[in-house]
Amino acid sequence: MAAVSVSDLRKNMFVVYDGEVYRVLEATKHFRARGSGQVRVRMKNVMTGYVRDINFMSTEKLEEAEVSFRSAQYLYNDGDAYYFMTLDDYDQHPLQKDLLGDAVYYLTENMEVSLVFHGGTPIGIELPTTVVLEVVDTPPGYKGDTASGGGKPARLETGLKVTVPFFVKVGDKVKVDTRTGEYVEKV
Repeated sequence: MAAVSVSDLRKNMFVVYDGEVYRVLEATKHFRARGSGQVRVRMKNVMTGYVRDINFMSTEKLEEAEVSFRSAQYLYNDGDAYYFMTLDDYDQHPLQKDLLGDAVYYLTENMEVSLVFHGGTPIGIELPTTVVLEVVDTPPGYKGDTASGGGKPARLETGLKVTVPFFVKVGDKVKVDTRTGEYVEKV
């Protein structure tokens, strides 16, 4: 397993800390006038869901977790568990809602994702960079609103709330960036 400097940690990386696998949620660097800086890392245990905030010296290293990715299709959810089918062997793998986090707001039936495995056990998913979702609720736009360059709130078919331009209406399909949760364009 490869060691990675805490200064190189990025969101959604998998690392081993205290013998357990964690997913990096956020890593921010703080430098002082003299000496080395600190890296504040917020990470989530992939098995227990426990979120930890830890300060590391920028010279420290963590072990990168060995993970593999397999193409899968999202099938359905039964409230607590979300079911995915790997496309190479058609096995179904349930993942708990708390393990998926905000990814549940981007999942639509039959969507293709990458299942993340560690030691043969699914520990999460990787979403495509953008997804297309339908607008189910948004206030109507008004003539002349498009010139202001602002936006209005909209609720999408999965429950995700985003800010969209004034010309978007109920029933429109919009492209959303899964990394930031922001509106990209009308489809």
